[in-house]
Amino acid sequence: MERGAVNDMFVILSDIWLDSEETMDKLEMILGGYENENVVPSLFVFMGNFCSHPCNLSFSSYSSIRSQFGKLGKIIASHQRLKDNSRFLFIPGPDDIGPSNALPRCSLPKYIIEELESHIPNAVFLSNPCRIKYYTQEIVFFRQDMLYRMRRSCLMPPSAEETSDPFEHLVATITHQSHLCPLPLSVQPIIWNFDHCLHLYPTPHTIVLGDKSEQKAFKYTGITCFNPGSFSNDFTFVAYRPCSQEVELSAV
Repeated sequence: MERGAVNDMFVILSDIWLDSEETMDKLEMILGGYENENVVPSLFVFMGNFCSHPCNLSFSSYSSIRSQFGKLGKIIASHQRLKDNSRFLFIPGPDDIGPSNALPRCSLPKYIIEELESHIPNAVFLSNPCRIKYYTQEIVFFRQDMLYRMRRSCLMPPSAEETSDPFEHLVATITHQSHLCPLPLSVQPIIWNFDHCLHLYPTPHTIVLGDKSEQKAFKYTGITCFNPGSFSNDFTFVAYRPCSQEVELSAV
């Protein structure tokens, strides 16, 4: 069955600022483009942050972000083929609404997403990080600005003998550590009872590292790793074909 699913495609976007008109216009352009394809994507993955401002203790516009999610639901619902044939996954970002900044982060609060769910009943709201199963493959999604934080916490610069690409060093580090976030607890708190959610053992087939840095794709020790880029900053995203593990770096 997996070999026969050659038309399956995942469209993955990170940093979708719902309070930005330009971002929403570009997103609607993408949805309209895929609506007119012969075969629509089987899955859309929307990763946070979903607001241009951090939703921390000083954030008070919960009703506005709720209505913005409702607006997103209306936009998706206006594309009938996508609504009927595609699934939509939502993964919170590091600055989205939540009880704390500790990892793993729980899914978006029910109050925020109720309006969207009324338009898109098959929307799925997951934790950060999360894993999905595609036939025999395991795909890990993680939204965190790891490249910046790892470089800031680095005591010694990585060797440039094999590569000077920071993203490739990041992929090699988390793969060797078998952990998505090998940072000190003083830098990134972790809920110890759920630390296993960050483990990369056994090794997944694909790791999606949502990061605000430029989009990249890198295959390391048989693992397909990529960063879809920051959609709200440079309107980049990724079209991923899990059957062949082909990564299409895209922009609009």
